[in-house]
Amino acid sequence: MEIGKKLKDARMRSGFTQESVAEKVNVSRQTISNWENEKSYPDIISVIELSNLYSISLDELLKGDEKMMEHLEESTNVVKSTRKLIGAILLNIITVILLVTLSMFLPDRSYYLLVVFCLAIASSSVLLYQMIKRI
Repeated sequence: MEIGKKLKDARMRSGFTQESVAEKVNVSRQTISNWENEKSYPDIISVIELSNLYSISLDELLKGDEKMMEHLEESTNVVKSTRKLIGAILLNIITVILLVTLSMFLPDRSYYLLVVFCLAIASSSVLLYQMIKRI
């Protein structure tokens, strides 16, 4: 059984509305709905809070749902997240150095500087995305 159905069943058995659960877990009612409809998954802290709120074990709540387990593994894997962040930083540094170096050898520098600027923004965006995703 998927976690969305388990969460909804546990909420109904406990007699809570989505609104009351949302208040207790400090999320929006729409977030609870998205979790129950598996449009998104709760983070590990929310899963623990829901487990306590519904008086259901984490084991019972999580076992058998491969997608949820993959989500939790991905969101809690610090080593993998750090590697991605370091990779994005290195890519950004290498891209900027390479582009500035190449701009010295081209005759029409004004056009090329615009391209360098755009590529630097793109690589910085990747870096920023990785940083935000980590938070």
